[in-house]
Amino acid sequence: MTNNDQTQPNIIMIMTDQQRFDTISELGFEQMHTPNMDQLVKNGTTFEQSFCPGATCVPSRAAIFTGMYPHNTGVYNLFNSWGHQRSWVHDLAENGYHCVNIGKMHVAPTYDSMGFHERFVVENPQNELAKADGREDEWGRYLSFYDTERPLNQQLTDPDWMSKYQGVPWELAEHLHSDVFIGNSALAWINRHKQTQPVFLQIGFTGPHEVYDPLPRQLDHYADKKMPDAVWKEDELSEKPPQHYAHQEYFRRADGDAQVDMANASEKDIQHLRRHYFAKISTIDEKIGEIMEDLEAKGYLDNAIVIFTSDHGDMLGDHKLPYKWLMYDAAVKVPLIVWDTRKEQLSKNDDLISLIDIGPTILESVGIKVPEYLDGHSFLNKLYDANGEPHRKHIICEDNYLTMIRNKSYKLVNYTFQEDDGELYDLTNDPNELNNLFNDDNYKQIKQELKMDLLQDILRSTYSNATYKNRNTMDDMLYPKDNHYLHPITKKNPTGWYNR
Repeated sequence: MTNNDQTQPNIIMIMTDQQRFDTISELGFEQMHTPNMDQLVKNGTTFEQSFCPGATCVPSRAAIFTGMYPHNTGVYNLFNSWGHQRSWVHDLAENGYHCVNIGKMHVAPTYDSMGFHERFVVENPQNELAKADGREDEWGRYLSFYDTERPLNQQLTDPDWMSKYQGVPWELAEHLHSDVFIGNSALAWINRHKQTQPVFLQIGFTGPHEVYDPLPRQLDHYADKKMPDAVWKEDELSEKPPQHYAHQEYFRRADGDAQVDMANASEKDIQHLRRHYFAKISTIDEKIGEIMEDLEAKGYLDNAIVIFTSDHGDMLGDHKLPYKWLMYDAAVKVPLIVWDTRKEQLSKNDDLISLIDIGPTILESVGIKVPEYLDGHSFLNKLYDANGEPHRKHIICEDNYLTMIRNKSYKLVNYTFQEDDGELYDLTNDPNELNNLFNDDNYKQIKQELKMDLLQDILRSTYSNATYKNRNTMDDMLYPKDNHYLHPITKKNPTGWYNR
């Protein structure tokens, strides 16, 4: 089979881990060296207001690949299992697609198939997989061929660890770096696969997730550049819920190599941290370029939709905080680029988009019926048409007991079981989210309106999703648009006595 004979497009989905939105040069962030991500921006449509559905890896990825919010899957934190859930990958596989995952998926349990025909599993470099799962992932086994082990608990072996703020250049041979290994594994698959059907190829890089360990030659691109400063204000966390200080303090004391003291980080420390984080993105960018080159040479891009995104962002010292978990834009706003190689499309779109919408968009693009119980909505038309209604009025993100609702003007973060404390930001006047207005009486009505929007969305979502949980169809559910009778038999007897 040649790609020219194929009617359905190949789907190429490239995901990084923990890459915030302001990290691609072509989008105006000139500190970055990202020539291959830049080319994706030039080729495709960049969604400038895209957000993750969960503020940490597992809740976000579970929501992305199932198309369902955490309140429907029950996957709220890093330790929740989701391998038993149905994903839209199953829909692709059942409709003629050969589905392949190379790299990080963060499925729990680790080695569940999730609908993929082939999985080449690589998890975070700092994961103790041999202890947790009884076996190493592909990268761990590869390291063993070179008498090398995963770089675990570096805070115990490096007496200067706390002064390095996660910025540690890779010291071993380049091919042993996890992101280089994932890129090389993808290249090997692309060049050996004999295509007989359309392909869904998901490539998941483990970076730029901490530890920020770029290839040294990629760090050279940032050596003489001033990095953007972290955003924060004095005594900021005293205005925020106590979880913000607890998050800062937890990682200061953490029993693991994620240990970092952001409260006492100097401007020099933040510059060091950010150089290494950005250089790790450049390390991945180089492999993306090689992957795209080989996909084109093998004909995969003749008829394809290419998606580039990340599961969530990284605060990088903004608000004097590390990593993710909280609902600041630095942690929940991510890059999203979609390139349909077959058609002319818009270069940019500023509609609100959730990554939970990716699955329905893929299914619609290949002509597969989108399951009605999904929380995501296809944004396919937004690739080609700037007109029409906004895709979403607001974004919802859930993680542990935090629930964010955000529109273009305001953001509310609700703390379940702690409803008298939370976060509210005026994004027009305070885009850096420094001033918490949750208890400001001038914003009481706005807070109430956002709470009502959140309640309505969650009620609609949980009701529609009942068909998934009960393994029923939408025909078994009553809606006001059908009729006003509350007995389900009325749907099965449309000419019965109740018609008037």
